[in-house]
Amino acid sequence: MKRQIVSLLGVFGLLLVAACASAQSLKVSANVPFNFVVDKATLPAGAYSIDAISSSGSKTLLIQNRDARIQMVTLPNSAESLHPSSSTCLVFHRYGDRYFLAQIWVAGNNSGRQFRMSRHETEVATNTQPAQDVIVLASLR
Repeated sequence: MKRQIVSLLGVFGLLLVAACASAQSLKVSANVPFNFVVDKATLPAGAYSIDAISSSGSKTLLIQNRDARIQMVTLPNSAESLHPSSSTCLVFHRYGDRYFLAQIWVAGNNSGRQFRMSRHETEVATNTQPAQDVIVLASLR
């Protein structure tokens, strides 16, 4: 009897973890009108989909441009805001004509994803004027 109760509690625990993981999934689509950098990769302008990959609780993202047949996997940090985001959007840092993906926000959430400043962005930032934030509206899929 005890073994059945422990097994039943284990199954409910796994179902609860799976439900929480699926509730936090990220599926965003955006049309980015300029080339941009994520980590060390420069991606061309175009239609992108960004999906959370569930692997042992990590917040890994898959960024895809199906037209250009480009895929990359990246691991951003969590970001928090005092107020929920009013729209689903991608935030880029712009230095002159160079764009770096900085954050991803989903409407109604006060938590998002933030990308570390790459070595390349740090170099560009020290040699040019301060960054301007550029917001590209996105949609949930």
